[in-house]
Amino acid sequence: MLAKRGLAPGCCAQTNLDLSRPSGLSSRRLSLALLARPSYNPQKRPSPLLVAVILPSVTMGHGPDPKHGVFLGNWGSIGCTTPQKNIITYSLSSNRQRPMAGAAHAAIFNVWRRFRHQVLYVAPPFIAAYAAMNWAIERNEYLNSKPGRLLEGDGWFSETSDMWPGQAMTLKVNQILHHEKSAYQDVLVFESSDYGTVLVLDKVIQCTERDEFSYQEMITHLAMNSHPNPKKVLVIGGGDGGVLREVVKHDTVEEAVLCDIDEAVIRVSKKYLPGMSIGFQHPNVKVHVGDGFKFLADKKNEFDVIITDSSDPEGPAESLFQKPYFELLRDALREGGVITTQGSENQWLHLSLIANLRKACKEVFPVAEYAYTTIPTYPSGQIGFMVCSKDPNANVKEPIRTWSREEEERLCRYYNQDIHRASFILPNFARKALNN
Repeated sequence: MLAKRGLAPGCCAQTNLDLSRPSGLSSRRLSLALLARPSYNPQKRPSPLLVAVILPSVTMGHGPDPKHGVFLGNWGSIGCTTPQKNIITYSLSSNRQRPMAGAAHAAIFNVWRRFRHQVLYVAPPFIAAYAAMNWAIERNEYLNSKPGRLLEGDGWFSETSDMWPGQAMTLKVNQILHHEKSAYQDVLVFESSDYGTVLVLDKVIQCTERDEFSYQEMITHLAMNSHPNPKKVLVIGGGDGGVLREVVKHDTVEEAVLCDIDEAVIRVSKKYLPGMSIGFQHPNVKVHVGDGFKFLADKKNEFDVIITDSSDPEGPAESLFQKPYFELLRDALREGGVITTQGSENQWLHLSLIANLRKACKEVFPVAEYAYTTIPTYPSGQIGFMVCSKDPNANVKEPIRTWSREEEERLCRYYNQDIHRASFILPNFARKALNN
């Protein structure tokens, strides 16, 4: 074999070599790298810099890399019985004008072959640790973000607010279904252990599948059954569709229009709250996404009933609790028109807010009364409504239209004509505060 390659036994002559692996090459006994090309000039020595770059890769090498013209062998494989001092180890690029390119390829190739097994063992734990660290950081940022203190160690959602200081509503979370930051508010949907799917806006619970009907039915039917013939109805807010569902239960309704400023609430409710958003499917329903103030500005004497299903009086809904808004509602109503609006939470926490709201309503409407309903997941288990009419002779405390008992049981789970009357009866402390 040595004769075929032009090498005399016992010496290390520089000559043209075949770059294929010698049959006796042992990859575990590497001590020399000899690189050659058929046209290489053996009298031209490589630069010291080239030798310095390649020597480390040579000492770590395990075999040939024919692609880049690199031959790695040991002393015996090239016919030298003893090491020769004048043998130089080097690498030759396939492009002889760029010898450093071959050197880089050789170095990378040899380092990879030596350490590839170590990399395969060490890299996965580092990758897993990095992923876990990022998950922990993102989780910590979310737990301290606007949706509230969610999944805090034991998987509970706590609703806290300056509007009800010193107390919180807490629900156990099975899983988070949706979370996004819309153009107006933080939108969160999660599955609770006992209250079904829960919709949360800016860390305040808006509705749960278990008890939403008590709110939706009362805010709707208190107004609808206080009007003799409601044909055209407007809902401001109510993007979850629950009020629409109740409005279209009345056969007199020819058109129901919903105006909500946040399309995200409508979109998310259609996906995760089908029992409420079914109201959007009624053929008499029309939806307008936009600001309620601007929508009402162009409406004059157009609606029989207007229902304002807003969130709490802070943030984007704050303007819906002020006198200019009620003036717009009055102007948009036909003669004898009726409105209901979310009434500043409840009498246990917000009597001063309720009193101010009732005062603002009475300055605009000749009839303005406060009613309430019970609902477990709202602060202190209660929430109120203002029910107002343009007709000075109207008695909104007594339903003008009623269903039969069978129809009430079929159509409603909370509302009935007795509840209608009873909802205006207040305890002494609340009645006194509102009358004063």
